[in-house]
Amino acid sequence: MPEITILKRPREEAVITQRMFFKKTARGKVIKVLRERYLRDDISCGVNGCRACNTTVQTVLSRSGDTSHKDFPTGHYILPDTNVFLAQMDLIESNYFTPPIIILQTVMEEVRHRSLPLYSRLKALTTTDERKVWVFYNEFRSETAIVREDDETPNDRNDRGIRKAAEWYNAHLTLAHPPIRGQPNVALPKVVLITDDFANRQKADKEKIPCISVRNYVDGMKNSDQLLDLLSATGSDEVEPTRAVSGRTALYADYLPMSTLVAGVKAGQLHQGHFNANQYNYLEEGNVPVPAFTKPVLLVGRENMNRAVQGDVVVVEVFNEREWKAPTDEVIDQEATLKNDDAEDSEEEGDDLMVHEHESKALRAEHTKKAPAEKQPTGRVVGIIKRNWRAYVCHIDSTSLTSSNATSLGLQTVFATPVSRLLPRIRLRTRQAPSLVGNKILVTIDRWEITSRYPEGHFVRTLGKAESKEAEQESLLLEFEVPYRPFGKAILDCLPPEGEQWVVPPKSATNPEWRDRADLRDLIICSIDPPGCQDIDDALHARRLTNGNIEAGVHIADVSHFVHPETAMDNEAAARGSTVYLVDKRIDMLPALLGTNLCSLRPHVERLAFSVIWEMTVDAEIVNVRFTKSVIASKAAFEYGEAQLRKDDPKLNDNLTQSVRLLNSLAQKLKAKRMAAGALNLASPEVKIHLDSSESSDPVDVEQKALHETNSLVEEFMLLANTSVAKKTQESFPQTSVLRRHLPPPPTNFEKLQDILQKRKGLKLDVSSSAALADSLDKCLDPKEPAFNTLVRIMATRCMLSAEYFNSGSVSRDTFGHYGLASPIYTHFTSPIRRFADILVHRQLAAAIGYTPLHPSLHSKMHVERIMEVVNRRHRMAQMAGRASVEFYVGLALKGRNEREKEVTEDAFVIRTFRNGLGVFVSKLGLEGLVMFKRDTQFDAENYTISVPSSDIGRPDVTISVFDKVTVRIEVEKDKNTQRGRVKMTLVSPVDSRAL
Repeated sequence: MPEITILKRPREEAVITQRMFFKKTARGKVIKVLRERYLRDDISCGVNGCRACNTTVQTVLSRSGDTSHKDFPTGHYILPDTNVFLAQMDLIESNYFTPPIIILQTVMEEVRHRSLPLYSRLKALTTTDERKVWVFYNEFRSETAIVREDDETPNDRNDRGIRKAAEWYNAHLTLAHPPIRGQPNVALPKVVLITDDFANRQKADKEKIPCISVRNYVDGMKNSDQLLDLLSATGSDEVEPTRAVSGRTALYADYLPMSTLVAGVKAGQLHQGHFNANQYNYLEEGNVPVPAFTKPVLLVGRENMNRAVQGDVVVVEVFNEREWKAPTDEVIDQEATLKNDDAEDSEEEGDDLMVHEHESKALRAEHTKKAPAEKQPTGRVVGIIKRNWRAYVCHIDSTSLTSSNATSLGLQTVFATPVSRLLPRIRLRTRQAPSLVGNKILVTIDRWEITSRYPEGHFVRTLGKAESKEAEQESLLLEFEVPYRPFGKAILDCLPPEGEQWVVPPKSATNPEWRDRADLRDLIICSIDPPGCQDIDDALHARRLTNGNIEAGVHIADVSHFVHPETAMDNEAAARGSTVYLVDKRIDMLPALLGTNLCSLRPHVERLAFSVIWEMTVDAEIVNVRFTKSVIASKAAFEYGEAQLRKDDPKLNDNLTQSVRLLNSLAQKLKAKRMAAGALNLASPEVKIHLDSSESSDPVDVEQKALHETNSLVEEFMLLANTSVAKKTQESFPQTSVLRRHLPPPPTNFEKLQDILQKRKGLKLDVSSSAALADSLDKCLDPKEPAFNTLVRIMATRCMLSAEYFNSGSVSRDTFGHYGLASPIYTHFTSPIRRFADILVHRQLAAAIGYTPLHPSLHSKMHVERIMEVVNRRHRMAQMAGRASVEFYVGLALKGRNEREKEVTEDAFVIRTFRNGLGVFVSKLGLEGLVMFKRDTQFDAENYTISVPSSDIGRPDVTISVFDKVTVRIEVEKDKNTQRGRVKMTLVSPVDSRAL
């Protein structure tokens, strides 16, 4: 029997090997956590050929380090502290920044605790093949592990740990490069601590550790001209403030301390919510929806918005009810308002007594007497809980340049104007200003001082020439935060090794693909999709049964067979959340091999599917439903128009045509039942862009999308499948089922639309329930204008809340319902190729029917909630990106029409009136626009009318109201914000507004 020796660690070593910290539980209880850490002396330094480490680990740092820096000619590696990664990630990620980097475990953990998005970027940096990055686990190496001392803050402890690791590295390199007898001593490379913390540098100097600030380090690099612009102002204590910031009077109030904000919100004295800027007047008005009030808290004036930026989580103080105001009725001309501002110095920032003409005009409008019903809670921002700052797509305002000489490399302070009209201009210090004019660029906000009218930021990179399709497309993806990077090797390695040659194997009892799968290959199954659809994830069938009933089935691509939990592909799909559809391209959630091939339910090809099969009566009453994994072979892939023609052709009577007709008959009855239950038939403007050819992305025309009966056929069965699956998964997993809900909108959302309908058309809109709303929408008719009902439905849609994914165990059962569909429970199951939520639902349904056990992650409420948060955000961003793409291509198509035709005019409806203009909607193009009046008009806010002078001399004023039909002239001009073609509208009738 072998001898066993038990070694006990001495008590005095316990201090080093144990880590103690305090943790707050979900119920607010603070507990002490003690964790053992095992210290080692075999953790590699990462330097190639290091004799001292004697390890088989693959290293990445070159033996001599980087010798190109002027301050470190003998070679060096950089060891940045935590704040460098928190503040200067754009610099670190730049392709021009190439020194070998040592990232400490201490730094990685601190970045993870401070910012998950930055931690994700840092992790990506450690895995890229193009960069020499080594992660050193200093907390587990015996020579570099430290413990927190008495009265030492966590931050000071981490700084000391970083210095300790830098000191060890420099001593260790002498062992890695031992002197060779008979040869002169070679100067050793250094490990340089990079930090912008002055106190930390002082301590490092005292300990003889090489250290330098970020700015001084970049100054010594060969390509410093390109890199200096990437420096964030917040990370450096050496950046000289612009004259506009230094020595100025405070324009804004300081934020309250975080502890005061949290306590105030908890006590109900302060309120927390997301800041939304007014799209027509972002300079002077915003609002913050909060749970305590039915209407958002209105913020009037820059000082009350207090440096909040679109999407920030803010805390507001609500004024006394006597000080409540109504939103402004005026559209502010941003270009005219800001044209005299100076990026380096501006008078209005230094003189509080001077107020811009637009501001005083806006303030007068605020104080105009209005009906008390229109006023809403009004307040001011007193603190920021979480900033929403990110990289914004901008262009350089050429008028803000002090020198436009293309060869000038002098540092200039200029304005960067974001593409989004909801964002303020950003002050930027750059040496490249002349060469950046006319380009789309990325800019990140760094800080917004109380003495500055505008935030300050730094240049990240150039996207390309404004109006070029490549730059516009990338800027659109970046603006809506759409992940568009190519799929990496780790993700592609998750695909079947057979690639495109993969096929469903022959049926066999021993074959795992056929385990517990129904063989449905003989069924007459077909798919019906939009034109050009490649990612076909649903197919249908219907057939009569011998008992007189009907069998109907929905068959969905079995994506979860290929995408397994906790794999690289699963994690990437979860991060992307959704496929994004643009006019001329698609940004896939999954690699194309799956989305357009192995999972796509192509005709005449055997595919794995997940089927929902109902037995129904001829009146579409469900007798029973079953769920099964299956193998299918679709018999045809129709476009909506093709399926409609086949259904309507009396000469066709084959099995496939009969199946389509049977499906359509059931769909009509299912829809009638939904409508009777109170489902809403809403509308949104949808247009079709005609491209020059399949190879070209040049738009030639725009038209409204044609809707066929077969569109409704597919929709009804997808709704039925989603509802049936929701019931099944919620029964099986009541605490973690992935569902989708649509909450009833607050009645206050409809107040303005109700008032407009009553005053302009004498119509009543009942919003007491979805059924009442559906019924009253059906009665909103204008015999003279058939399109009026569609317009009202579009306006009603905008009053709704957005639908959202949620975890069933996180909300009360009575809030599960889907208001728009009048369904008590709902989910998304039918599009797993393009929606990650559907993949999760597939996994839960597979577990519910006993096909596979549920992965442990889907038993965790917290895990499901986190995923739902990401998926909801990605889903919203995908929708917004798709709409922005359509808007861009509509603009290009109209620009082409402007060049071909002398004048482009279209009919439009007035949907909003302002003090100085009209909001109009061109239904044919699905386009919304503003018609502005420069001359004085008579505005009647209470009756939603505006009276403008007639084009004909001597004629009385012309009164225009909401819902009036007008004719507009459409032109395309260069937008000062986006630097791309912008649709400009002017009235042709009832009055020519060019004279106004």
